[in-house]
Amino acid sequence: QAQLAESGGGLVQPGGSLRLSCAASGNIFSIRTMGWYRQAPGKQREVVAVIASDGTTNYAEAVKGRFTISRDNAKNTVYLQMSSPKPEDTAVYYCNADGLRFIGSRLEYMYWGQGTQVTVSS
Repeated sequence: QAQLAESGGGLVQPGGSLRLSCAASGNIFSIRTMGWYRQAPGKQREVVAVIASDGTTNYAEAVKGRFTISRDNAKNTVYLQMSSPKPEDTAVYYCNADGLRFIGSRLEYMYWGQGTQVTVSS
């Protein structure tokens, strides 16, 4: 089993900055893709940004130029640097690990974190 532990959420003012972190733990061999998703009240969960193990990134149009995703493969950790957040970025942010392989296994799994609340308000 693996667990994803998120941290860094909270209240941030519009135009401020916030950094989310998510560490995957367990007997992990590799993780193909890590990413951040979000879900606002009354809306479906949507992708924010994803990053492959080779560093390739993809962003939702709504956050391009403002958010930056990065990862530390040695620590199985993914980060989301949120710059100039807007009130419409308010949501529960979920960490995702896809293509996760355990040591000694070729099977791949997907895991979600428990979510962390981000509120953008003055």
